[in-house]
Amino acid sequence: MSAQSTSKTAPLDLSKWAKLPNRLIGVGAVLALVGLAVDYKMHHHLGTEFRQFGFSWLQAFMFTLSLCLGSLFLVLAHHLFDAGWSVPPRRFLEHIASCLFPWMAILFVPIALLAKTIFPWMTGDPHLDHAIHAKMPLFTMAGFYGVAIVSFLLWWVLSHGLRKWSIAQDATGDAKCTFKMRSYSYWGIFVFAITMTFAAIMWMKALQHQWFSTMYGVWYFAGSVWMTLGTAYAIMAVLNRQRVITHVLHDHQFYFMGTLFFAFTVFYAYVTFSQYFIIWNANMPEETFWYLLREKGTWKLVSMVIIFGHFFLPFVALLRIDIKSSPAFVIPLAAWAWLMHYTDLSFNIMPVLHPQGFAWKWVWLDFGCIAFMVGIIAKVFIAKYQSAAPYPLKDPRLIEAMGHAHPVATQISGGELDQTDDLLDSPAEQTKGVH
Repeated sequence: MSAQSTSKTAPLDLSKWAKLPNRLIGVGAVLALVGLAVDYKMHHHLGTEFRQFGFSWLQAFMFTLSLCLGSLFLVLAHHLFDAGWSVPPRRFLEHIASCLFPWMAILFVPIALLAKTIFPWMTGDPHLDHAIHAKMPLFTMAGFYGVAIVSFLLWWVLSHGLRKWSIAQDATGDAKCTFKMRSYSYWGIFVFAITMTFAAIMWMKALQHQWFSTMYGVWYFAGSVWMTLGTAYAIMAVLNRQRVITHVLHDHQFYFMGTLFFAFTVFYAYVTFSQYFIIWNANMPEETFWYLLREKGTWKLVSMVIIFGHFFLPFVALLRIDIKSSPAFVIPLAAWAWLMHYTDLSFNIMPVLHPQGFAWKWVWLDFGCIAFMVGIIAKVFIAKYQSAAPYPLKDPRLIEAMGHAHPVATQISGGELDQTDDLLDSPAEQTKGVH
C-alpha cells in the first residue's frame, strides 16, 4: 500500500503557522534579554552575574545542536549504507544539517564570551588542580577555542558539501554527484564521531572537569539522533499530508523511520545505563561524585523521569509493528522526545549550578533561549527548503524508495532488484500468477 493511497485527509492549512518562527525568535529574544537583566541584578553583588544566563544559553545551544548534528548523521548514514528508503527525507535533513554553519556557530558566540563564567576549570590553576593539569593541552584557552573553530569548520565542509552535490544532481542526474556524496560520507563519519565527542566533552562534561567518562560522547550522540528521528518523522508526515512528497513515498519510509526511532530508544537506554553501571560498580570517588550530586534534592526525581519517560514510555509505545507506521501516534511521541531531551540535558548541565534540585524558577529562561534558537533554525530551514526541490529528483535510489525495483541494474543501484519484492505493490507482487 503506498503512502499516496493512505493519505486521504485534506492538506493542512499552514498559513497560520507561517509566522511561528518569527514569533519564536521574538518571544525567545525578549525572555533571554529579560533573563540576562534579572540574572545581573540578582547576582552581580556575588560576582556571578550572567552565570544563570550562560547555563541556560548553553543548554539551549546543546539542544539545538543535537537536531543539526543528528540530521547530519542521518544523511551520512544514508550514503554509507547506500539506502533506498531514506531518499525522500534526505533533502530536508540536508537543510537542517547545513544550519551548523554559520548559524550554530553564531549562536555559540555568547558561550565563547561567557566561557570563564560558565566553566570553572578556566579560572583554575593547573599547578594546583591535577584534573586540569592531566587534561592539558585540551583544557586550555587555546584548546577550548581551537576545538570550537575546528569543529564548526569541519561541520561546514561536511554539511554544505553534501547539500551542494545533492542539489547539483537535481539538474544533471550525474552519477558523479552520488559518488561525491559517498566520498564525503566515508571520511565524514569519522570526523563526525570525533568532533561530536569533543563538543560533548568540552561544552558539557567540562562543567565538572574532574569527572571523566569514555561513553559521554556516545550518550550525547544517542540522545541527539533519537530526538532527530522523531522530528524527521513528523516533518515527513506533514510533507506527506501536504502532498509534497506523497508520490515518492511508500509506507516503508514511516515504518523504517519509526523502527529507527524505537532502536535509538533502546540504544540510548543501553548507553546511559552502561555508563552508570560501570562507574557505580567500580565505586571510585573521582567518578561516582558526578552521580552522587544528581541524587540530591529533586534531581533524583528528574532521574526517575528520564528512566521512565526517556526509555520505558517510548519503548512500550513503539513495540507494536503497526504503530511505527502511524503518524497520528508517533508525532506526539516526537514532541515528547523534545521534552525528554531537554530534561536529559538539564540533568547533565544544571546540577553544577543548582545542586539542590531542578530550578523551576528559571525554566522560563531555558525555554526562552530554546525558542530563540529553534526559531532561527526553523526560519533558515524554511528558506533553504523553498530554494530547492523538496526531495532529490534524480537520485538513482528514488525508484526503490517509491516501492519499485529498478528495471535494470545500474552501477549505483548495485543491481539489488529483489529488495522490494515482498512489498504489496512491488512489481513482483503485482505479477504473481501472470505468465
